[in-house]
Amino acid sequence: MASFKGGMGGAGMQNLMKQAQKMQEEMQATEKLLDEWEIVGTAGGEAVVVYMNAKRVIDGIEIDKSVIDPEDEEMLEDLIMAAILDGYKKADAVREEKMAKFGGMGGMGGLL
Repeated sequence: MASFKGGMGGAGMQNLMKQAQKMQEEMQATEKLLDEWEIVGTAGGEAVVVYMNAKRVIDGIEIDKSVIDPEDEEMLEDLIMAAILDGYKKADAVREEKMAKFGGMGGMGGLL
């Protein structure tokens, strides 16, 4: 009976599994880093400041009283949105940089 030659032997497969395990551990460590990374989005010369992590989870907003005008709530809404979008842009840049070493897998294809 003919045998298949050219496949991965036991040692090659073991090495591949170790590399995959190491890459998974590195990706998990990077994901944890993104959870802890503080991003600061600003608008209006820092009149509105939004704090988030590199995964875009907002955990705080500061608003300077000088931009709180009961007659112009639309301006304040625009400043808040601008600060959030600024934070998102910065968070995306950090995430792309940190996940680049994992190629197209960044966050398991968006699952993490």
